[in-house]
Amino acid sequence: MANIKRNTEKKTPSKKATPKEKKVMRHPAKSIPARVNILFFVIFVLFMVLIGKLFHMQVLNADYYAEKSVSSGGNVQIVQGAPRGNIYDANGKPLATTTPVQAVEFTRSQNATASEMRQVADKLATILPNTIDVGTLTTRDKKDYYLADAKNLEKISESLTKKEKTDDQGNDLSGTDIYNVELSKVKESDLNFTEEQTFAAKLFKEMNSTTTFNTTMIATGSITAEQQATIAEHESDLPGITIGTSWDRSYAENSLTPIMGTITSQKAGVPAEELDAYLKKGYQRNDRVGTGFIEKGYESELQGTHSISKVQFDKNGDVSGTKTIQEGKRGNDLKLTVDLDFQNDVNNLVKSQLDELIAGGYGAYNRGAYAVVLDVKTGGILALSGYSRDPDTGAISEYTNGTFQSVFTPGSVVKMGTLTAAWDAGVISGNDTLNAQSIKFKGTPAINDWWGDAGAMPLTAVQALQYSSNTYMMQLAMRMMGAPYTQAGQALDDSNRVKAYEELRKAYASYGLGAATGLDIPGESTGYLPSATSDAAAGVNVLFESFGQYDNYTPLQLAVYAATIANNGTRISPHIVEGVYDSNSDGTMGKLVKNITPKIMDKVNITPDNMDVLHQGMYQVVHGTDGYTTGRSMNNGVDVEVSGKTGTSEREVTLADGSTAILTANNAVAYAPSSNPQIAISVVIPDNTEANASSGTKANQNIVAGITKLYQDRYHFK
Repeated sequence: MANIKRNTEKKTPSKKATPKEKKVMRHPAKSIPARVNILFFVIFVLFMVLIGKLFHMQVLNADYYAEKSVSSGGNVQIVQGAPRGNIYDANGKPLATTTPVQAVEFTRSQNATASEMRQVADKLATILPNTIDVGTLTTRDKKDYYLADAKNLEKISESLTKKEKTDDQGNDLSGTDIYNVELSKVKESDLNFTEEQTFAAKLFKEMNSTTTFNTTMIATGSITAEQQATIAEHESDLPGITIGTSWDRSYAENSLTPIMGTITSQKAGVPAEELDAYLKKGYQRNDRVGTGFIEKGYESELQGTHSISKVQFDKNGDVSGTKTIQEGKRGNDLKLTVDLDFQNDVNNLVKSQLDELIAGGYGAYNRGAYAVVLDVKTGGILALSGYSRDPDTGAISEYTNGTFQSVFTPGSVVKMGTLTAAWDAGVISGNDTLNAQSIKFKGTPAINDWWGDAGAMPLTAVQALQYSSNTYMMQLAMRMMGAPYTQAGQALDDSNRVKAYEELRKAYASYGLGAATGLDIPGESTGYLPSATSDAAAGVNVLFESFGQYDNYTPLQLAVYAATIANNGTRISPHIVEGVYDSNSDGTMGKLVKNITPKIMDKVNITPDNMDVLHQGMYQVVHGTDGYTTGRSMNNGVDVEVSGKTGTSEREVTLADGSTAILTANNAVAYAPSSNPQIAISVVIPDNTEANASSGTKANQNIVAGITKLYQDRYHFK
């Protein structure tokens, strides 16, 4: 049988209600009126308090709260940039200057309508000269101005059909979409403005693009005192308009102008790609900032302190006044290391030598000439001279920026770096002797020194520099690849070529070749270094690398290289700004704020004895007495001793008629005086029709000698 579970739960006996409880249960509604009365009383009291407060505000203290309403309800902070600092040459000649100009400013209230702004623009156009700087107009700008006239807008609006005011589903278009339709209805004939209307349209455009509660300069230029007074007299008819001060940036026209850079306009403001970074620094979106070279590199110094003011609005949203919170301060000034007079002298020298080279028949395919002069002790740039030449037209133009942005094949000037790499790799010791000789690999033409195949010629490292022996350097590179040259006809084993490239480039980079020099302005090239693992980087190109026929460098890098040797292996970054100066109230340069101190970029891994070998070699290049000496012209007419190294790189080109030609670069690096170096010089003259380093043009050496003499005559070596 199925088990049956009994219900064993006990029932609780019901409790009878007391007489008092029965009374409450029978009459619950009798307690509600009392609660409602209490609620009504509380509400009555609150209303009385509110009425009393309103009486206190609107009757007893109406004036106080009206003023309080204006000041608290309409304060908007306006931040504006201050005039930019000036840039001067080493003698205080202005190169980039800021000039104050009058400005018409417009502060847009929240209630400003297009129609009202057009009326203001039309009135301003009758007061201001239309020669002041306002901006340009597009067809859309003209249409906006046309429709800002309420009558024109009404006429166009009434001409729209129902279909034109609805979408494909029959829904009403938004206000923006309808305005676009109205714009399309404006005819070309409607835009035939008078000269005054065109000027007014430009003013309106600037006003209309100003966001609510912001202040914008809508025009700048020469505004007379009478015109300013007229604007002040008609203040009530020109809501939001005030006269302020802006500034223009101007640059002196000279060879240094290109390295000044440029700045943005107030309308363009901070470039979009850099906006976040600038905002984090406290900049405003419409701040004018440097866009290149010195203007950008020293932006933080040149940028002034913002002026901060509060624009006050009344309860209707109209401007009621302004209050200055922080006075703006003009940016700091910069003084360069370059003396413009010395720069001009160097330019004239380089240009005259280039002209002579071309007149001598060596420049049919020439691409210009470049020279850089550095202060060895500080890294200060003393001159940047650059000329670019179009070989097709023969036109020559100044190209100062080419001294640190264009790259060229250096030639034998790199041989001090090659010796450094060989010493570091342990394949040569000190002033070791090797046979300069014709290098003949199996199945390839012989590679000879510039004097041809003269048989085995024992040369020390010093002599290898003095005579500029390519085969000496090639043998060092082969040893670095682990495949020394032993006999004519041997195969070139380049299995370790990557190692040799890395060792050579490491040594070159320590001198500043193929590496960032640390130039204090943006835009420098670090050179062109082909891949060490590509097919083009075969072992034979390691050999060419050893005497400067593969990688490409800038003239500035070559000057840093020469200065590093002059400094016994200490590489100092080049800089073109000597110091940062305060600005005086009259706009002139004030006291020194910050001096630009030398920055050590690297230390070459070289012993003092090996560095002395380089110094001896470079001295002998200029002062050697035998017929193989390559750079004696560098000391012509100079009262101090010059140490240097010439370089003649070659490249084969195909001419228009299908024939080929060998073009050479005539380069040089040097420092002076030899015993107490104070200046370092580099010269690059690319693509000349000279195939022999011992003959033809000596323009590169003449420029070295000429620069040394110019410096001695002007400043005197200490």
